[in-house]
Amino acid sequence: MDLYAQVKLFEKEAALAKAEAAKAKLVAANEEFHREKDQHAFSESTAITNDIPKPSSSKKKKRSKRKREEISNEMDDEHMRSSDEESSQDEDELTDTDDEDKRTFRRNEAKIAQLREENDLAVQRQEKGQASAKAEEELRKQLLEGNQDTVDVAGLGPSLKKKRFDDESGAQRKETSLISKMNYVSTPPHDFSKSLSMSKITGKQLFPETNVAVAPEEKIWSPPDDATGPEDGCLELKLTDFNGAKAAVGQGNNTVAIKFTAPSESKRFSINIAEPNHENYYSVLFHFNPRQFERGGQVVINDKKAGMWGQGINLPTSQMPLIFGEVSCTLVVQINGDGFDVFMNGQHCARLEHRTPLPDKPKSLILQLPSTDDYSNRENWSVHKIWWGHKASMASKDLANVAGVNSHNAVHEKKLFVSGLPRIYLQPEVDLRRAELERAFRKYGGQEGAIVICPPNSTFAFVEVETERAADLALREMGNKYRLNRARRSRHEALLEQRAATEAEASGIEKDTSKWD
Repeated sequence: MDLYAQVKLFEKEAALAKAEAAKAKLVAANEEFHREKDQHAFSESTAITNDIPKPSSSKKKKRSKRKREEISNEMDDEHMRSSDEESSQDEDELTDTDDEDKRTFRRNEAKIAQLREENDLAVQRQEKGQASAKAEEELRKQLLEGNQDTVDVAGLGPSLKKKRFDDESGAQRKETSLISKMNYVSTPPHDFSKSLSMSKITGKQLFPETNVAVAPEEKIWSPPDDATGPEDGCLELKLTDFNGAKAAVGQGNNTVAIKFTAPSESKRFSINIAEPNHENYYSVLFHFNPRQFERGGQVVINDKKAGMWGQGINLPTSQMPLIFGEVSCTLVVQINGDGFDVFMNGQHCARLEHRTPLPDKPKSLILQLPSTDDYSNRENWSVHKIWWGHKASMASKDLANVAGVNSHNAVHEKKLFVSGLPRIYLQPEVDLRRAELERAFRKYGGQEGAIVICPPNSTFAFVEVETERAADLALREMGNKYRLNRARRSRHEALLEQRAATEAEASGIEKDTSKWD
């Protein structure tokens, strides 16, 4: 402390010496200033006229003396202030630690207050932006619904309205929207395009029903998340007043249109058209099933007879308009004398030729939108609107590039399809079922017996007998024990038959086509 006091004493003496030097410098500068001022005043006095009174020398001396006193007083005051500041410096240093903590606390509080203010401003800007976006979206919806003439667009840009005046009278006409004068108006995702002519005169809207008050959440149908089977929560609609004879000549109700959305993550969805006696969709006239991730993406179009799927038409999705991930798509299925014509977004994609005769009397077909596939995997899509009625044929005359046109579909003459069996999983269960069916159909297989194919994890099997006559006999005698019908030829079997017929024709030998290779 003694050393500290000694240092402070030296600092005070240095400050006093510095102040004395500054005072002496100011005094010298003041004297020099007065000398120059006196000389300047003398030179001016010789140049001015005698009318201007000259200040007396006594007054000059008094002003000079008063000026020197003022400067001296200022120097004394400066010296006293510096002495007081140095004397109080010791006390200030003792409280520096406490003041530093307080200043740090105040700085932190100021930063927190600033951050809160910035956060409040950001929230206000975000809320304002959301409100503006919502207002624009509401305006867009109103414009799309055709209410342009009554929409208030103040503050959202130039006015969309234009006043029209009569050329002769000058009277103002009804205001019309500029948007209504555009040639192109986009179709809302939930509605059909006007070019499809899905009017109330030629048909009716099946979903959502127009004559029933429907809640907003019920205007869109999607398979329920907790569905355990195709029929659990599915959408079933009646295609009323269908007459196959009239549809064959392009008359009567023949067109069903579906407006839907399939998200980009959807794996598949499907529709079925069946007759009323379909036995829980054991028989289906028409089946449409897009599969996004199977074999690079394909659309399967097929039918089902007594639980057995036919030879399907597998169309790659690359050859069709985009289905998955679009805002909305329109599927149109037309029933005519040749088959079921499929149109996706106006493009004729495929035709499933009739494999079961259509009813020739008025009857209601059934449209089913399953909730899951056959293995209880949920299907993923949303249906906005379904229309059923009459529409002129959309197919062109050139059908060369339409999949399924003039396709051959025949049944196997010696192979039987056994369905409705309990599902099997393990290889011992497969062996046991094969042995059971071989024993049951032994007498229809000739000397070698019947050939049985039992796929694992399935509820069906194939039994091949010796001849077509043996197959007919098995259908009559074993039909009360098993659910039987003829199997369809596979693609490989059709190729083998075609090759055998070509070889027989080349060799000039008439081949018996009643037997299969």
